[in-house]
Amino acid sequence: MRLTAAQALVRFLAAQYVERDGVEQRFFGGCFGIFGHGNVAGIGEALYESPELLTYYQARSEQGMVHVASGYARMRNRLGALACTSSIGPGATNMITGAALATVNRLPVLLLPGDIFASRRPDPVLQQLEDPSAGDVSVNDCFRPVSRYFDRIWRPEQVVAAALQAMRVLVNQAETGAVTLAFPQDVQVEAYDYPEDFLAKRVWHVPRPLPDEPALARAVELIRAAKRPLLVAGGGVIYSEATDVLRRLCEQTGIPVGETQAGKGSLPYDHPSALGAIGVTGTFAANRVAAEADLVLGIGTRWSDFTTASKTAFRDPGVRFVNVNVADFDAAKHAGVPLVGDARVTLERLAELLGGWAVDDAYRAQAARLNVEWDEEVSRLYALEHEPLPAQSAVLGAVNDASAPADVVVCAAGAMPGDLHKLWRTRDPKGYHVEYGYSCMGYEIAGGLGVKLAAPEREVYVLVGDGSYLMLSSELVTSIQEGVKLTIVLVDNRGYNSIGSLSRSLGTDGFGTLYRFRRDGSLGVDSARSTDYLPVDLAANAESLGARVIRAASIEELRAGLEAAKAETRTTVIAIEVDRHEGVPGYESWWDVAVAEVSGLESVRKARERYEAAR
Repeated sequence: MRLTAAQALVRFLAAQYVERDGVEQRFFGGCFGIFGHGNVAGIGEALYESPELLTYYQARSEQGMVHVASGYARMRNRLGALACTSSIGPGATNMITGAALATVNRLPVLLLPGDIFASRRPDPVLQQLEDPSAGDVSVNDCFRPVSRYFDRIWRPEQVVAAALQAMRVLVNQAETGAVTLAFPQDVQVEAYDYPEDFLAKRVWHVPRPLPDEPALARAVELIRAAKRPLLVAGGGVIYSEATDVLRRLCEQTGIPVGETQAGKGSLPYDHPSALGAIGVTGTFAANRVAAEADLVLGIGTRWSDFTTASKTAFRDPGVRFVNVNVADFDAAKHAGVPLVGDARVTLERLAELLGGWAVDDAYRAQAARLNVEWDEEVSRLYALEHEPLPAQSAVLGAVNDASAPADVVVCAAGAMPGDLHKLWRTRDPKGYHVEYGYSCMGYEIAGGLGVKLAAPEREVYVLVGDGSYLMLSSELVTSIQEGVKLTIVLVDNRGYNSIGSLSRSLGTDGFGTLYRFRRDGSLGVDSARSTDYLPVDLAANAESLGARVIRAASIEELRAGLEAAKAETRTTVIAIEVDRHEGVPGYESWWDVAVAEVSGLESVRKARERYEAAR
């Protein structure tokens, strides 16, 4: 069939399906794009000519649309994706942050940036960066280190090989992430006779591999010998839809569970084996058990710095690790026994092999007691009365109370992800969506839009701080345009709260983190408690972008606003100011953030002393 290269690629994408456990579904849910001279006549024309193939979504920010795609893919358990197209130049490089986020979190997104002319007739073309040492380099080469797969399509017939390789990576649960097909603008419009087989429906089977039996036998031997085992549930538990199997294993064996950010929701918060968040942003329940664990069974976790509390969470000198992961790279971490396989079927097999074995009653009772004690602490923080401005923990409590079990909370960078990890009472495996692999400011609203596109039947609550809102709020407009309702709780603490708190702990007094006027050559420090704030009205900004806006001055008004938002049909922003100094405590964990070894500031020298003692 004679088509342009862009037309052929769009038809190919529309014909891709995935199947797991006998359930078949279309892989691509549409294409986000912003058009320029580098893609309007190619991919733009292909989407315009055949709108029934892929739904086109208009974005406001190239970075934002990649975040939308990441939110969509995560909500679909990596069994669905969106494509994103941009023009050459700044449109392309604006997507790089989004690409890094997708790859760090191992979420499938397809990026189609326009590129320089393959023919070199116009050279340099508009927006081309010239490299004196290489004629075939463009800014799109910046995508190479943040993509799981990169290709540049120099000729129209290369679409066939490039598209198939792209799909190979996108559907690979172990190796997925951002896939970039750089598409020279002249090649996009060139025609070629494409084989019918290439354009036909193609179903990609997503397998559930099991680890080798000898590795399973070694893991079971270690588990049976353990007196204080702990299971750490990561994102792989949820992506593989293994939460029910995990619950049955815990009830069978009595092994308690701590959760990573990506794995939060693996157990309902009130399950007696649920210790909640683990690590730097963990609960005292999980961190106390972790400190004494003699065997740690990691399921679908990549063992990030926060999960391990900078490798201080697990303090038993003889602690051993067993790691279940579909990626061998992660399964081998911490010198653990690697079980390379799908989380669900591996847990099922472990349950069979552990038949008749369980922890002792006292250990099981300890976990149940800690679960109750931690929930009492959550209730205390949710009900915290604080004047004149409310505490952030009370804001989270109000949102948690207003949400239904299947509703989704979305957040990313700043202080709120840590507070949510500790405090949010998860009741559904897909009800908690916090991007903390890349911890990217600006993900929140765009990611929430992706979640809602993937699961329109669920209510989506986006929690965003003023810093993240100022960085990237543009996809709020897209939600209005598409009629996709979000409830956005805009928490204003007049600065970068998370780093302000960290700065104070390091002896630098919140330097550079507050939104204040410059006075006497300085932007000020936090200890001054100045009210000389910038006259920024983020609620007015949201209203100007088309959202319904509710201003709340108290927790009671916030609760009323959340109730009113339920009846709204368009995106609603509820703005509330909080006290940035009233934070949620850390619970028996440590994060290695190095402090200046020498300084003329006494506050920094004291912080260094504390750091050395802790280290």
